[in-house]
Amino acid sequence: MAGHSKWAQIKRKKEKQDAKRGRIFTRLAREITVAARQGGGDPEANPRLRSAIASAKAANMPMENIERAIKRGTGELPGVQIEEVTYEGYGPGGVAIIVEAMTDNRNRTTSELRHIFSKHNGNLGTAGCVAWQFETRGMILVSKEGDVDEDELMEVVIDAGAIDLKPAEDGFEVISEPQDLETLRTAIEEAGFKVERAEITKLPKDTLTITDVKKAHQILKLLEAIEEHQDVQNVYTNFDIPDELMAELGEAKG
Repeated sequence: MAGHSKWAQIKRKKEKQDAKRGRIFTRLAREITVAARQGGGDPEANPRLRSAIASAKAANMPMENIERAIKRGTGELPGVQIEEVTYEGYGPGGVAIIVEAMTDNRNRTTSELRHIFSKHNGNLGTAGCVAWQFETRGMILVSKEGDVDEDELMEVVIDAGAIDLKPAEDGFEVISEPQDLETLRTAIEEAGFKVERAEITKLPKDTLTITDVKKAHQILKLLEAIEEHQDVQNVYTNFDIPDELMAELGEAKG
């Protein structure tokens, strides 16, 4: 899972920058709207919506924005019809990439993402071409605030059904089966730990280590370009870049 951790670190640093520009609110609002449209506007009966609202609150999204997004999803407020689309492709060096998007114009989004892949020495593939290289998992980031006792946290999450717990740069990552995410989040919070984020993610079964400086730079530029696209919600990949190479590239500074 090293590739997931490295990319996750880069994404989290970027999200802090996005939050300053308000960009992160757009993505969160879309997730809330789609979740409400698919499962109803009651978060107690809609786990996806409950998770989306929790993520929005963690990002300090105003409550009126959250309520407005829910109402757009339930049809109480007008709004464009947004559909979820998943793209798969390859980056430089054969790196596998999955892109989750939400769009009101599938043809436009597909064309623009194909251009981004091509421009940055990658290629957009067909459905299923890289999905087999990933597993869908729940991931909870627990804050290190308050001098967290890792052994105590380990006991709590294992008892609640976690698959794995490992230190991360900005906390502890708890990995679970997707259906156990909400149960695990509740157990962690009730034990007094602070949950920074909880999400369904895709983790690579194996990672591809990149040691060539040029390829590493190309991969990061491609992923940055994909992330900047207005319709993109999530990007998953299977690369790993050694820390010393990351430092050389300047990305480790965020």
